[in-house]
Amino acid sequence: MQKRKLGNSGLEVSALGLGCMGMSFSYGPPPDRNEMISVLRAAVERGITFFDTAEVYGPFTNEELVGEALSPIRDQVVIATKFGFRLKPDGAPGWLGLDSRPERIRQVAEASLKRLKIDVIDLFYQHRVDPEVPIEEVAGAVRELIQEGKVRHFGLSEAGVQTIRRAHAVQPVTAVQSEYSLWWRTPEQELLPALEELGIGFVPYSPLGKGFLTGKIDETTSFDSTDFRNLLPRFTPEARHANQAMVDLLGRIAERRYATPAQIALAWLLAQKPWIVPIPGTTKLSRLEENSGAVDIELTAADLRDIDIAASKIEVLGDRYPEELMKMTGR
Repeated sequence: MQKRKLGNSGLEVSALGLGCMGMSFSYGPPPDRNEMISVLRAAVERGITFFDTAEVYGPFTNEELVGEALSPIRDQVVIATKFGFRLKPDGAPGWLGLDSRPERIRQVAEASLKRLKIDVIDLFYQHRVDPEVPIEEVAGAVRELIQEGKVRHFGLSEAGVQTIRRAHAVQPVTAVQSEYSLWWRTPEQELLPALEELGIGFVPYSPLGKGFLTGKIDETTSFDSTDFRNLLPRFTPEARHANQAMVDLLGRIAERRYATPAQIALAWLLAQKPWIVPIPGTTKLSRLEENSGAVDIELTAADLRDIDIAASKIEVLGDRYPEELMKMTGR
């Protein structure tokens, strides 16, 4: 597995990370816990060193899973987790709102360290920007945790460019996480140029379009009632029918390169910038191996040009989130 550095921070991780959310949250009933521990450890055996979780996933259960799986091999991995939501009492699913007050950030850090069974959080993201708390206070709170040796690096998720700049001036931001893939290219407009200027790494989540870009989902696919894709405008049957054109494009390139659509989608992301580290999620060993294979696919300039020209003619239907959740992005 190739390695990459997240911006100018010096934080080196595998070129592909692993998003762990779906192992206990969001995509229907949680899979068997022991199987997920096996998948996490198999990822390390295959050279994946970068793992992404969050307090709100579950809540708590995803961090506990990651902690149990990876704490015995702590020296081989980089673990990222997140703060920023006000959770319901007694660990009930969902959240009540945003909360990035400095005292809350410290509380989350202490609790996450225990659940993850580690002494220091490698990368601590603000999960969503809290408009009630100045970003300078957030960055200052994380800076204190870094000075105390409880956190190594500061990150932001779904933040707007001006917020990133303000935070970075207080405590250097190592990585920004946002959705980015062939069917969500908005980060190319303002975010990627700003990150390049500031020397900040970029961690795209949902690089396979929440599974759609793998080619395994079509307009007839039915999701479990607890699968959050049921709530996404981009996953209505009508949108899936319209958006099939993007999967067909990936399929054509994949056939040419003796690869899979998922591998081409990931290879395309890796080709955009050397400081981009996608974190596809999976619960299956076979998919883990398939995704890992993307690192060895070098798309040519002609491949990239063909993809860009063809993709520019495809209009993707549907927002990526419902209106209320869209409001929480790009602040």
